Amino acid sequence: MRCSNIVPLVAPFLFGAFQFASAAIIDVVVGGPGVLKYTPPFVNASTGDVVRFTFKQKNHTATQSSLESPCVPLANGFDSGFVPVTDGVTSGFPLAEFTVVNSNPIWVYCRQGNHCQQGMVFAINPGDKFASFQAAATGASPPSPSPSATSVSSQPPTITSATPVPSSTPSGVDHKVVVGGPNILSYSPSNITAQIGDTITFEFHQKNHTVTASSFEAPCRKLALTSSTGQVGFDSGFIPVADGTTNFPTYTIRVNDTNPIWAYCRQGNHCGQGMVFSANAVESGPKNFAAFLALAKKLNGTSSTTTPSSDAQVVITSLSLPALLGTLGLVLFFA
Repeated sequence: MRCSNIVPLVAPFLFGAFQFASAAIIDVVVGGPGVLKYTPPFVNASTGDVVRFTFKQKNHTATQSSLESPCVPLANGFDSGFVPVTDGVTSGFPLAEFTVVNSNPIWVYCRQGNHCQQGMVFAINPGDKFASFQAAATGASPPSPSPSATSVSSQPPTITSATPVPSSTPSGVDHKVVVGGPNILSYSPSNITAQIGDTITFEFHQKNHTVTASSFEAPCRKLALTSSTGQVGFDSGFIPVADGTTNFPTYTIRVNDTNPIWAYCRQGNHCGQGMVFSANAVESGPKNFAAFLALAKKLNGTSSTTTPSSDAQVVITSLSLPALLGTLGLVLFFA
């Protein structure tokens, strides 16, 4: 489950003007053609140094986690978001920089599919713990003092819908949901019933959408920003799809209980125009899908006369331009 409560984070991701005078820049390559790793896998850095992530093919993140839970986002930790890079890109790769503020270990992973479970993790100042961190991510046996090869987890690519995915789950049905399409602002189907152990695979079509967990009461806001009980929710990040695309990207979550799942697209005013989704809504009660849809339109649609209650943001969809994620204090830019 993605931990998206990032409002308190200001200092860690900083750029250029605020670097320490003696700061070193440490380069780390993220991914590449057929590559699921950070290169190098860990670095040692001093306070004030800048770790510069260069994102290469295909579509990865640099997301802070913890030694104990390598593949789970750390509350209030940094997250680059998904950074897609097409196969034809050979220069001008997107960059993200992280400024080291102390000597504590920093644990990082890629939250794309099961990349973390395949060993795509990274660390700053790990001491002698990196091999243990990577082994915990892949589910391998505790490592010997010298790092050993990682093993690939049998767990399918998932993002949890409510709670962390257990090490073994019952097999279930996969529900396909199409996201968007040419001149389409909807999920199709937009309301489903799923059993524990089922998966929901969102297939992204044109143009640039997300599937982001929310709540019934606040349809167009991230769950992590509105929950009073510390709940966090999944978020695919923005997934741009060109008009001529025929091989569509997907994003999968697993159903861990029968509680309703509420989701929306956080692109522009798509949610306010009715681009919302639910699973296991109780159709016989007041919190049914029709009520959820109506509330999204009321709070954020054109019929509302109040300030929109949405955390939607304007995004740059072209890989030739910078993308600014202000709430993270994170800048993605291009050389």
